[in-house]
Amino acid sequence: MKADIHPKYIDAEIRCACGNVIKTRSTKPTVIIGICNECHPFYTGQQKFVDTAGRVDKFQQRLAKTQAAQEAKAAAKASKKKK
Repeated sequence: MKADIHPKYIDAEIRCACGNVIKTRSTKPTVIIGICNECHPFYTGQQKFVDTAGRVDKFQQRLAKTQAAQEAKAAAKASKKKK
């Protein structure tokens, strides 16, 4: 095997958004995750709404914007037919 081509394998910690910290080993000193076994609904047995980085809100805003544009287009088309 070639020498000095592999990354260093060091002690690391995994940090969850809920505040849980897990000690392990990795090539990176810290790993930040959004959900872990302490807060995931599958492991806790509690139903919980998990929204990473506001993706659901962004989707709902985009959907509302699209629906408003479609309604405006339909209204313009309807008014054009009346003339």
